[in-house]
Amino acid sequence: MLIYNSQLKKLVLPEYGRNVQQMVDYCVGLEDRDERTHCAFTIVETMAQLLPQVKQEADYRHKLWDHLMIMSDFKLDVDFPYEVVAPKSLDSKPQPIKYDNTRIKFRHYGKIIEHMIARAADYPEGEERDALVMLIANHMKKLIFQISNEVVDDGKIFKDLAYYSHGKIRLDQSTHALHEFQAVDTKQQPSKKKKRK
Repeated sequence: MLIYNSQLKKLVLPEYGRNVQQMVDYCVGLEDRDERTHCAFTIVETMAQLLPQVKQEADYRHKLWDHLMIMSDFKLDVDFPYEVVAPKSLDSKPQPIKYDNTRIKFRHYGKIIEHMIARAADYPEGEERDALVMLIANHMKKLIFQISNEVVDDGKIFKDLAYYSHGKIRLDQSTHALHEFQAVDTKQQPSKKKKRK
């Protein structure tokens, strides 16, 4: 009767295959510690040959020894050349990321634009501040254009800038002009292939 892999024990690290797992199981069952250690070194060499791309990683041998320990279900008792991975470290979960849930005034601009305007408002008067404000204003116009694909009034951008900066940044339409944006047709034209004669 045939035995299918689906009927066998699930592999812990399937990238090494069932033969390596059987080698590890055999190694764990050896009674002589020196023989077990020699067998473990041979298995690690075999693992390195099976996955040559792992050699490109830094400290790849340490990683292979960790994998060997995991495959043995932490039962392998040999002289490890590296500090072995602890079973508890595999169950550890990363700390949850704390998200800033503060309300965004105009969602189409996003939080980064709010921060940029706040920094620009506190920037000392001069050419650098004027250039920064114009960059921010042009980017705001582009963001609105991406949503609507319609002509965006510069006055709307200047009004939003003044609102965000609490009146610290005021631009006049008569003296300041923003870039004009146009929609780009993303449809690809069919390629004209020459007919063979």
